[in-house]
Amino acid sequence: MRIFESLESEVRGYIRSFPTIFTKAKGAILTDEQDVEYIDFFAGAGTLNYGHNNDAISAALIEYLQNDGIVHGLDMATTAKKEFLQTFENLILKPRNLEYKLQFTGPTGTNAVETALKLARLVKGRSNIVTFTNGYHGLSQGSLAVTGNNEYRDESYISRCNATFMPFDGYFGDWNTLEYLRKFLDDGSSGVDIPAAVIVETIQGEGGINVASAKWLQELESICREYDILLIIDDIQVGNGRSGEFFSFEFAGINPDMVTLSKSIGGGLPMALLLFRPDLDQWKPGEHTGTFRGNNLAFVASRVSLENYWQNDDLSNAVFYKEKILKETLEKIAQKHKDTYTIDIRGRGLAYGFEIKDDKTIAGEISEYAFKENLIIETCGSDSQVVKFLPPLVIDEDTLREGLKRFETAVDKLFADKKDKLSEEF
Repeated sequence: MRIFESLESEVRGYIRSFPTIFTKAKGAILTDEQDVEYIDFFAGAGTLNYGHNNDAISAALIEYLQNDGIVHGLDMATTAKKEFLQTFENLILKPRNLEYKLQFTGPTGTNAVETALKLARLVKGRSNIVTFTNGYHGLSQGSLAVTGNNEYRDESYISRCNATFMPFDGYFGDWNTLEYLRKFLDDGSSGVDIPAAVIVETIQGEGGINVASAKWLQELESICREYDILLIIDDIQVGNGRSGEFFSFEFAGINPDMVTLSKSIGGGLPMALLLFRPDLDQWKPGEHTGTFRGNNLAFVASRVSLENYWQNDDLSNAVFYKEKILKETLEKIAQKHKDTYTIDIRGRGLAYGFEIKDDKTIAGEISEYAFKENLIIETCGSDSQVVKFLPPLVIDEDTLREGLKRFETAVDKLFADKKDKLSEEF
């Protein structure tokens, strides 16, 4: 690991949590240089919904490159882009009765968010954006302004301008937090300007796997319509089937004005796009650009992933089936240790959180112990106090159960060690 420590910036993060050199990967398995295999419950922070080196995607990419397909094309028309657009319309938009224009932004999720905020302000002629507690929308400056995670709100690189934070669903327990938002919007002297848009995650991934209810999302949409505010759903981490449906907002029956997509939409390759209502397409040609706004390799990978997994409901049904296994196992682990710790299990689809309420530092220790059991799993939340489960959606049942077994072993060993340490102190 010396080469990384000597040459790579101190900003590196995940390498510290998983200190080994990975050399290959397949499906839900990562292998390091010592041929040690790890089960992946991280999936590239939600980028690898279809697994590492998916056979269909890899074959299509190899064929495309061997035929000298266009790799870089700015926003010019290419066959790869044409086929992606046709597939996305036929398999994703039309079956859901959604009418959106697509804009290809820079290659990462924060580029899509920046584009959404810029377009919303352009269309509405207003500056303010309403966002929510514990939300995470990216680390470029505009996205940082609407990100609630305290780790990223340092004065050295954040712009606090033109963003108003409101409490997310459940922030005050059972109290309806949208009454709070409505009060601010109704009061002309509240100090909160009517925003151009509201941006929200239906499941706050980095924020701690906080799940918005269908009722809350429906009411939020109603408020946006009442006050002429655009509703932006950030589906970067929990879209692309992570919730069980392609879009995480489908279960609520709402129709956002804009949707940001990235991570798994590229089939494992860099790609981000913004969906928006056709009447909002008020850009002038070239008004918002980017050198890599359109990764043709990602177009190929995305098209193939859509064709292989979204022709029918098989993947959705598989996600819901595996969710039951995940939820029931985590609840069993929580029940086993209920006399020692208060553990909260929450999530939707294959995005789940395991939070020990009594100790905010223990999630990181669980991740460390899990790594020793050859399991890759990360943390999230305002204090990294939640263990976050994001396995590939295509993980087979046996591997899922084995990964959960390793997680349980890690938890049991950690709790036993803590108990022994406490006994020694007394």
